[in-house]
Amino acid sequence: MDKFVVTGGAGLIGSWVIDHILKDKSFKVKEIVVMDTLIRGKTDNLKNALKSRKVRIVKEDIRDFNAVNKVIKGADYVIHEAVIKNKLCEENPRYCKEVLIDGTFNIFEACVKSGVKKLIFNSSASVYGEPEVLPMKENHPFNNNAFYGAAKIAEEELVKAFRNRYGLNYVGLRPFNAYGPRMDVSGVYTEVLMKWLQKLEAGEAPVIFGDGSQTFDFVYVEDIAIATIKALKSKRNEGFYNIGTGKETSLKKLLNLFLKAYGTTIKPVYVSGEGKLGFVSRRRADTSKARKELNFMAKTPLELGIKKLVQWYKETKHE
Repeated sequence: MDKFVVTGGAGLIGSWVIDHILKDKSFKVKEIVVMDTLIRGKTDNLKNALKSRKVRIVKEDIRDFNAVNKVIKGADYVIHEAVIKNKLCEENPRYCKEVLIDGTFNIFEACVKSGVKKLIFNSSASVYGEPEVLPMKENHPFNNNAFYGAAKIAEEELVKAFRNRYGLNYVGLRPFNAYGPRMDVSGVYTEVLMKWLQKLEAGEAPVIFGDGSQTFDFVYVEDIAIATIKALKSKRNEGFYNIGTGKETSLKKLLNLFLKAYGTTIKPVYVSGEGKLGFVSRRRADTSKARKELNFMAKTPLELGIKKLVQWYKETKHE
């Protein structure tokens, strides 16, 4: 029987990962410990998982090494999903460094100390920055010039050092633009997608920054969770993998899918200025490495994923 620790487990990706661990009969689950500050994560995201009685929540901060060490002690597998928004990183770089670099260092160190069998953690497509070539392979240069991406690059370099020095088994995932049910609907740093939903629900015109030509590789959150499970079960004990669809979609086209899901013809408002989804003009993953080495392919069509997101939002927005 195995002990799993999921940091940020009450958040978007972490909660879906927990659902899939519990659903996968090949895992012999003793317990799943969720380490989360519950600042952005919500216990409601775990309402089904908590029914299993194998899941417990520890409200602690990964910046506290003693707390991290206590939670990870005796763990067989650790899935590190705790993260903060890139916009918050730009506004408070020191906090970004403390959470993403120092906090992640704590996770890695505790994993070594406890002798975990394997660590899965999320890096980010943000490490690539502005693309030199599309689609972007894992060996694409790191052209990042933002604090969030810099912190993610530091995480990657640190885990390689822990692997080299202590033999830590890990797989690092680089999700592209995650979306889906359980996205953060509250707080100052709500994604532009959620702001669109709020506007549409209120019958108001959604806002597009720029001309809407900025493109991203939108990957459904459950697909990312499935990729995490495949990475966990794989024989790979080091390396990084793009987790995306291999398709790029403009903000303008994405909004049209939202309008279709809502059944409205309301016209968006275009506002000059930088888009809120990131600091790049285009983004598209080369998914061949994940397909070959993890046997992973994202399967959820964007239109279906948006429908599921809209349905979830309508059902939960007043809770």
